Amino acid sequence: MKRLVALLALLPLAALAEPGTWKIDPSHTQSMFTVRHLVISSVRGQFQKTTGTVTLDEKDVGKSSVEATIDVNSVDTRVPDRDADLRSPNFFDAATYPEITFKSTKVESAGTGKLKVTGDLTMHGTTKPVVLMVDGPTAPIKDLGGNLRRGLTATTKVSRQEFGLKWNKMVEAGPVVGDEVKIEIEAEIVQQAAK
Repeated sequence: MKRLVALLALLPLAALAEPGTWKIDPSHTQSMFTVRHLVISSVRGQFQKTTGTVTLDEKDVGKSSVEATIDVNSVDTRVPDRDADLRSPNFFDAATYPEITFKSTKVESAGTGKLKVTGDLTMHGTTKPVVLMVDGPTAPIKDLGGNLRRGLTATTKVSRQEFGLKWNKMVEAGPVVGDEVKIEIEAEIVQQAAK
Protein backbone atom coordinates (compact mmCIF):
# COMPACT_ATOMS: atom_id res chain seq x y z
CA MET A 1 0.00 0.00 0.00
CA LYS A 2 2.82 2.41 0.86
CA ARG A 3 4.41 1.75 -2.53
CA LEU A 4 1.14 2.55 -4.30
CA VAL A 5 0.79 5.84 -2.39
CA ALA A 6 4.41 6.75 -3.21
CA LEU A 7 3.85 5.91 -6.89
CA LEU A 8 0.70 8.03 -7.05
CA ALA A 9 2.56 10.91 -5.42
CA LEU A 10 5.25 10.75 -8.13
CA LEU A 11 2.82 10.78 -11.06
CA PRO A 12 2.41 14.58 -11.16
CA LEU A 13 6.21 14.97 -11.16
CA ALA A 14 6.54 12.51 -14.03
CA ALA A 15 3.93 14.45 -15.97
CA LEU A 16 5.93 17.65 -15.48
CA ALA A 17 8.98 16.03 -17.05
CA GLU A 18 7.09 15.38 -20.29
CA PRO A 19 7.31 18.03 -23.03
CA GLY A 20 4.59 20.60 -22.52
CA THR A 21 3.18 23.77 -24.01
CA TRP A 22 2.97 26.88 -21.86
CA LYS A 23 1.29 30.16 -22.81
CA ILE A 24 2.61 33.54 -21.73
CA ASP A 25 0.06 35.18 -19.42
CA PRO A 26 -0.13 38.80 -20.67
CA SER A 27 -1.68 40.06 -17.43
CA HIS A 28 1.30 38.82 -15.41
CA THR A 29 4.09 39.59 -17.89
CA GLN A 30 6.15 42.74 -18.33
CA SER A 31 8.48 43.50 -21.25
CA MET A 32 10.71 46.34 -20.09
CA PHE A 33 13.53 48.35 -21.65
CA THR A 34 16.18 50.78 -20.44
CA VAL A 35 18.15 53.27 -22.56
CA ARG A 36 20.58 56.03 -21.60
CA HIS A 37 19.53 59.68 -21.96
CA LEU A 38 22.21 62.36 -22.43
CA VAL A 39 24.74 59.84 -21.00
CA ILE A 40 23.73 60.93 -17.50
CA SER A 41 20.57 58.97 -16.70
CA SER A 42 18.39 56.09 -17.84
CA VAL A 43 14.89 56.18 -19.29
CA ARG A 44 12.80 53.09 -18.59
CA GLY A 45 9.66 51.91 -20.26
CA GLN A 46 7.62 48.85 -20.95
CA PHE A 47 5.32 47.26 -23.47
CA GLN A 48 2.09 46.34 -21.76
CA LYS A 49 1.01 43.57 -24.15
CA THR A 50 3.19 40.48 -24.60
CA THR A 51 1.90 37.12 -25.82
CA GLY A 52 3.53 33.88 -26.86
CA THR A 53 4.20 30.21 -26.35
CA VAL A 54 6.94 28.23 -24.64
CA THR A 55 7.43 24.56 -25.47
CA LEU A 56 9.42 23.09 -22.61
CA ASP A 57 11.14 19.70 -22.73
CA GLU A 58 12.94 19.20 -19.43
CA LYS A 59 14.36 15.82 -20.42
CA ASP A 60 16.05 17.35 -23.47
CA VAL A 61 16.10 21.13 -23.13
CA GLY A 62 17.48 21.42 -26.67
CA LYS A 63 14.03 20.40 -27.94
CA SER A 64 12.44 23.39 -26.20
CA SER A 65 11.36 26.52 -28.07
CA VAL A 66 10.01 30.02 -27.52
CA GLU A 67 7.88 32.37 -29.61
CA ALA A 68 6.79 35.78 -28.34
CA THR A 69 5.04 38.84 -29.75
CA ILE A 70 5.08 42.35 -28.30
CA ASP A 71 2.46 44.94 -29.26
CA VAL A 72 4.43 48.09 -30.15
CA ASN A 73 1.36 50.30 -29.62
CA SER A 74 1.36 49.28 -25.95
CA VAL A 75 4.62 51.17 -25.25
CA ASP A 76 4.49 53.09 -21.97
CA THR A 77 7.23 55.33 -20.54
CA ARG A 78 4.80 57.27 -18.31
CA VAL A 79 5.20 60.33 -20.57
CA PRO A 80 2.35 60.46 -23.14
CA ASP A 81 4.16 62.79 -25.56
CA ARG A 82 7.24 60.58 -25.57
CA ASP A 83 5.10 57.46 -26.04
CA ALA A 84 3.39 59.08 -29.05
CA ASP A 85 6.81 59.95 -30.50
CA LEU A 86 8.04 56.38 -29.98
CA ARG A 87 4.99 55.04 -31.84
CA SER A 88 5.45 57.56 -34.68
CA PRO A 89 7.61 57.17 -37.82
CA ASN A 90 10.32 59.00 -35.84
CA PHE A 91 11.06 55.76 -34.04
CA PHE A 92 9.10 52.46 -34.01
CA ASP A 93 6.60 53.47 -36.74
CA ALA A 94 3.93 51.33 -35.11
CA ALA A 95 1.47 51.87 -37.96
CA THR A 96 3.86 50.07 -40.34
CA TYR A 97 5.54 47.73 -37.85
CA PRO A 98 2.94 47.01 -35.13
CA GLU A 99 4.76 44.03 -33.59
CA ILE A 100 8.13 43.01 -32.22
CA THR A 101 8.61 39.24 -32.48
CA PHE A 102 11.09 36.70 -31.15
CA LYS A 103 11.43 33.12 -32.39
CA SER A 104 14.01 30.84 -30.83
CA THR A 105 16.49 28.88 -32.94
CA LYS A 106 18.35 27.18 -30.08
CA VAL A 107 17.73 26.51 -26.38
CA GLU A 108 20.47 25.22 -24.09
CA SER A 109 21.20 24.93 -20.40
CA ALA A 110 23.25 27.73 -18.85
CA GLY A 111 23.61 26.14 -15.41
CA THR A 112 21.20 25.13 -12.69
CA GLY A 113 17.91 26.95 -13.14
CA LYS A 114 19.19 28.93 -16.14
CA LEU A 115 18.78 28.78 -19.91
CA LYS A 116 20.48 30.39 -22.88
CA VAL A 117 17.96 31.03 -25.65
CA THR A 118 19.22 32.10 -29.06
CA GLY A 119 16.73 33.35 -31.60
CA ASP A 120 15.64 35.86 -34.21
CA LEU A 121 14.35 39.23 -33.00
CA THR A 122 12.33 41.19 -35.55
CA MET A 123 11.77 44.87 -34.86
CA HIS A 124 11.05 47.79 -37.17
CA GLY A 125 11.16 45.43 -40.17
CA THR A 126 14.67 44.17 -39.36
CA THR A 127 15.56 40.69 -38.08
CA LYS A 128 18.75 40.07 -36.09
CA PRO A 129 19.97 37.16 -33.95
CA VAL A 130 19.96 37.80 -30.21
CA VAL A 131 20.68 35.75 -27.10
CA LEU A 132 18.32 35.79 -24.11
CA MET A 133 19.79 34.77 -20.77
CA VAL A 134 16.97 33.21 -18.77
CA ASP A 135 16.61 32.71 -15.03
CA GLY A 136 14.08 29.91 -14.67
CA PRO A 137 11.61 28.70 -15.39
CA THR A 138 10.74 28.25 -11.74
CA ALA A 139 9.25 25.06 -10.38
CA PRO A 140 5.56 24.87 -11.29
CA ILE A 141 2.85 25.79 -8.82
CA LYS A 142 -0.94 25.56 -9.01
CA ASP A 143 -2.96 28.75 -9.09
CA LEU A 144 -6.40 29.11 -7.48
CA GLY A 145 -8.02 27.70 -10.62
CA GLY A 146 -5.84 24.57 -10.57
CA ASN A 147 -3.65 25.68 -13.51
CA LEU A 148 0.09 25.05 -13.39
CA ARG A 149 2.17 28.22 -13.60
CA ARG A 150 5.89 29.00 -13.80
CA GLY A 151 7.89 32.21 -13.83
CA LEU A 152 11.00 33.29 -15.69
CA THR A 153 13.15 36.35 -16.32
CA ALA A 154 14.86 36.87 -19.69
CA THR A 155 17.45 39.59 -20.37
CA THR A 156 19.43 40.79 -23.38
CA LYS A 157 20.98 43.92 -24.90
CA VAL A 158 20.53 45.20 -28.46
CA SER A 159 21.73 48.08 -30.59
CA ARG A 160 18.68 50.12 -31.59
CA GLN A 161 20.49 51.49 -34.64
CA GLU A 162 21.08 47.96 -35.96
CA PHE A 163 17.29 47.64 -36.11
CA GLY A 164 16.95 50.92 -38.02
CA LEU A 165 15.74 52.88 -35.00
CA LYS A 166 17.54 56.13 -35.81
CA TRP A 167 16.54 59.73 -35.40
CA ASN A 168 17.72 62.62 -37.53
CA LYS A 169 21.46 63.14 -38.08
CA MET A 170 21.69 66.06 -35.64
CA VAL A 171 20.19 64.07 -32.79
CA GLU A 172 22.28 60.98 -33.57
CA ALA A 173 25.46 63.10 -33.71
CA GLY A 174 25.05 64.02 -30.06
CA PRO A 175 24.62 61.68 -27.07
CA VAL A 176 20.90 62.41 -26.69
CA VAL A 177 19.71 58.80 -26.73
CA GLY A 178 22.02 55.84 -26.16
CA ASP A 179 22.35 53.13 -28.77
CA GLU A 180 22.40 50.17 -26.37
CA VAL A 181 18.99 49.08 -25.14
CA LYS A 182 18.70 46.72 -22.19
CA ILE A 183 15.67 44.44 -22.39
CA GLU A 184 14.15 42.49 -19.51
CA ILE A 185 11.08 40.29 -19.71
CA GLU A 186 9.41 39.10 -16.52
CA ALA A 187 7.02 36.39 -17.67
CA GLU A 188 4.50 34.10 -16.11
CA ILE A 189 3.58 31.06 -18.19
CA VAL A 190 0.54 28.79 -17.86
CA GLN A 191 0.55 25.12 -18.86
CA GLN A 192 -1.88 24.24 -21.64
CA ALA A 193 -3.91 21.07 -21.62
CA ALA A 194 -2.45 18.24 -23.68
CA LYS A 195 -4.19 17.76 -27.02
